[in-house]
Amino acid sequence: MYEKLALLAGFVLLYSSIAGGVERTWISGPMIFTFFGLLIGPFGLDVFSWQSDGETLRLLAELTLALVLFTDAAGADMKVLKKTSSLPMRLLLIGLPLTIVLGFVAGVLLVDSLSLFTLALLATMLAPTDAALGKAVVTNESVPDNIRQGLNVESGLNDGICVPILFVFLALALGKAGDQGPWVLAIHLVVEEIGIGLLVGLALAFVTAKLLLFGQQRGWVSHTWIQIPVVALALSCFAVAQSLGGSGFIAAFCGGMLFGVLTRDHRDTLLLAAEGTGDTLALLTWVLFGIVVVGKALGNFSWMILLYSILSLTLIRMLPVFLSLAGTGMDTSSKLFVGWFGPRGLASVVFGVIVVSSGLPNSGPIAMTVTCTVLLSIILHGMSASPLIQLLGRKRDHINTKAS
Repeated sequence: MYEKLALLAGFVLLYSSIAGGVERTWISGPMIFTFFGLLIGPFGLDVFSWQSDGETLRLLAELTLALVLFTDAAGADMKVLKKTSSLPMRLLLIGLPLTIVLGFVAGVLLVDSLSLFTLALLATMLAPTDAALGKAVVTNESVPDNIRQGLNVESGLNDGICVPILFVFLALALGKAGDQGPWVLAIHLVVEEIGIGLLVGLALAFVTAKLLLFGQQRGWVSHTWIQIPVVALALSCFAVAQSLGGSGFIAAFCGGMLFGVLTRDHRDTLLLAAEGTGDTLALLTWVLFGIVVVGKALGNFSWMILLYSILSLTLIRMLPVFLSLAGTGMDTSSKLFVGWFGPRGLASVVFGVIVVSSGLPNSGPIAMTVTCTVLLSIILHGMSASPLIQLLGRKRDHINTKAS
């Protein structure tokens, strides 16, 4: 155990000393950590074994997603969201469901070795986008504000929306419907997981926010301890909801949204440490991706899987986005830009770890598809960000010049 801890800590220490240089290249942190995971996993040096370390690895992945969901939801700027609400709402309420449906249809046409529920599960796993991998876009002021904020809000919220859908399809794919039928099971799971998760998240967030504000008003919260509450609250939401039979992810997501609203005047200070912790855990999750999902995927490659991965990043994502933005007045190039910059990342990785560890039969092709899609996304979105931003900026300047 100590050798494994030393290996992980040493690698994080080494990477942190060169992270700034890496960020100036097309190589990303997730790529490096994924390769490291593959190197130390069962198909490499076999330092980590899924059979002996499976529960620990899955728990770390779940806690990472819970913390990221909480901080993403808490960090959502409601003022900006109100001003640009049309774009992210269209992407979430129209684009996201259409993406899952189109991903399912593509799976039916291309993959004949998986059940219908498993194909629906795969489509859901690859639907959410990752703001961290699209950071070059959402932080670049050359990109119009409505596009930047729309993509940022979409990626912050779509993984939370996909969670209950994922677990419904996972239960159905595992054959847990029994005599009650798939629809009864789906309704039961949604009501139970969302209901308990919602109540737990809102209750804990409300009590914690009021307690923190009360303590701050009296000067009881020290500079050192103010870095702890958000991390503890996010993990508490997850653990309490899971222990009561609800969804810890829904609890973290809903709790984060309420916490952000109640503490909006102190939100940035409270979230700072949690976001740093989340970023560190996220990189470690990419190691798990290399150990568990990539390792499981090896030997399951096929050209149909590669085609599905390419379609997932292009047509399956871009067509629903294009349709969802109809009537907004946005020009075609901007719609295509929004559709292309839907990188797949942490949520798909954690979903992959959860599904592979669930005991789902024939999970190798799913792992391969997730692996292929995420790795293609890391490379293609990373390489295309700068030139496409410049192209969009030149087109916008040309339109402004023509208008004036």
